[in-house]
Amino acid sequence: MPTVHIEAQKGEIAKRVLMPGDPNRAKYIAKTYLENVKVANQLRAEYAFTGTYKGVEVTIFSSGMGIGSMGIYSYELFHDYDVETIIRIGTAGSYTEDLKLYDLLLADSAYSNTTFDEEAGVGNIDIINSSFELNSTILDTAYLKNMKIKTGRVHTTEAFYNENKDYSKYTKLGCMAVEMETYSLLYNAKKFMRKATALLTISDNLITHEEIDSKTREQKLDEMIVLALESIIKK
Repeated sequence: MPTVHIEAQKGEIAKRVLMPGDPNRAKYIAKTYLENVKVANQLRAEYAFTGTYKGVEVTIFSSGMGIGSMGIYSYELFHDYDVETIIRIGTAGSYTEDLKLYDLLLADSAYSNTTFDEEAGVGNIDIINSSFELNSTILDTAYLKNMKIKTGRVHTTEAFYNENKDYSKYTKLGCMAVEMETYSLLYNAKKFMRKATALLTISDNLITHEEIDSKTREQKLDEMIVLALESIIKK
């Protein structure tokens, strides 16, 4: 049955899901990489497409922006559509000069000081780990394809615009980059005992103030996309 936020019927969402934030990026991935594509969701303009990649069924589902939006969609995908694996594919801002534009960062954990966890019914959890098994698959796939990838903790924030330019609080907690969705995805994966992680392209460097333009963010992140697709079909 459809949910309040997803119009797909049972069976129209694959067990393996890639989740970009941007609906236009979801369209691009489906058009470029999937075969036998069918539209699984258009409700609220959060597009989802189910098709096959190298013969394996995969859904590309846009999460929207922020902890709340990712929290809703990942919850319903795990709970109502029996999704087993989700890889968030998106962009992040680097807290260190060592992470350059276009570098790939695999989140091994997410830190957030949000109240999402408490309001969702669990005590205070600041740091949640990604799926070790899923991350191992991604790292092995990157190695076989000679792709360079770094791993580390991300800071999931609820405030895109932040006037405080002192990021030392987060780097002291081990955070290498900042983004807006991973924490709630990992929270729901932990809740439902499913596999989830985030594979991110560095689109901004908050130290050097370099950034990738919006059109490039939408359509020129193919190395990350291919790595995610190649990895998720192994799970």
